[in-house]
Amino acid sequence: MNYQFITIEGNIGVGKTTLAHLLSKHYNARLILEEFADNPFLPKFYENPGQYAFPLELFFMAERFKQQKEFLQQKDMFQSVTISDYLFTKCLLFAKVTLPEDEFRLYQRLFDIINQQLKKPDILVYLHSPVSKLQANIKKRNRSYEQNIPDEYLFNIQETYTHYIKHHNIKTLFVDTSNADFLDNKEHLQIIIDALDKDYEEGQHYLTLP
Repeated sequence: MNYQFITIEGNIGVGKTTLAHLLSKHYNARLILEEFADNPFLPKFYENPGQYAFPLELFFMAERFKQQKEFLQQKDMFQSVTISDYLFTKCLLFAKVTLPEDEFRLYQRLFDIINQQLKKPDILVYLHSPVSKLQANIKKRNRSYEQNIPDEYLFNIQETYTHYIKHHNIKTLFVDTSNADFLDNKEHLQIIIDALDKDYEEGQHYLTLP
């Protein structure tokens, strides 16, 4: 295995956690899953974004930092690969969308201090789907506080992710998941596994699932 720390990323509802579970089972890997449900500001944010955006993003950053630092400091002689369903930099990317400029500058200063203490992934698997499919997935998983997320918000998140990936020299598998079904289509999962068996140069490498 070329990669000891693999991160899965993408927009809300794109299937990050599903793929992370399947890959961790295949590689017998340690799994880091984002604990978003523990954020008490999340339902309040979707009801009143202007009032709750800053505490929401601050809570997420603190919890992600604590989780990743603890997990990645632990050594496991039986599991050499670690898979996470989020990139710590997502803190900054979501904050850029949700916070006004003055609050974002303060948030970024805190992020920069914390981020340098964490290990970076060996490879990023970025899942990309159109907003219409994201909305269908969100409706299907039926979390009450997510049911009224505007298309514009999802589009802004998508644009922020793709801009970040294009302008930072990160080793990235950019996967078009418009037709993806990782749970019921073994071929789709195998395409990801086969791709992770290869060594890549820094930058973006594109995959399309049939």
